[in-house]
Amino acid sequence: MIYSFKGHIPVIHESSFVHPLAAVTGNVIIGENCYIGPGAAIRGDWGEIVLEDGVNVQENCTVHMFPGKSIVLRESAHIGHGAIIHGANIGRNVLVGMNTVIMDDAKIGDESIIGAMAFVKAKTIIPPRSLVVGNPAKVIKEVSDDMIAWKTAGTRLYQQLPADCHESLREVEPLREIPENRPKQEDFYKTLEEYRKGNKE
Repeated sequence: MIYSFKGHIPVIHESSFVHPLAAVTGNVIIGENCYIGPGAAIRGDWGEIVLEDGVNVQENCTVHMFPGKSIVLRESAHIGHGAIIHGANIGRNVLVGMNTVIMDDAKIGDESIIGAMAFVKAKTIIPPRSLVVGNPAKVIKEVSDDMIAWKTAGTRLYQQLPADCHESLREVEPLREIPENRPKQEDFYKTLEEYRKGNKE
């Protein structure tokens, strides 16, 4: 669902995928290989919202701001299910955990990881490579090389997902019985603990 607002029409690169149950409104620019999940709302009615290449905004997220503000989600930013970004700028290759809230004029430094359900207060400045948790959110340590490598690998899956959706996502009637030849799904991603264990072996 793509809407113009006061003459602003969203600009969305053809390689990106916006789910039909998402809403993108007004002054929004979406770069290459971005994924916008069902239920997400990206509302550029009061200011500009830019999603650089490879950003994903997952199911039921909200991206908005106060009037007169403009915000950027930098390359490979990863916005987890149910998160709210309100007037905040998100750095390159950042992971924003599920149900996190990041408030106005906050700035999240590159390659930071914001834990699930964190609350980042307005005007908070998070340095690059910070691991942030809590309500109110606090930096607890620096993001390690293996943590950011794991995050980057997960984001690559979301950067492939738009092409997969363009190729294979279709609205269908459900089956009424489980077929004998039901395809199996790939096991192609590990938890952080599994990733660390694999790297040590």
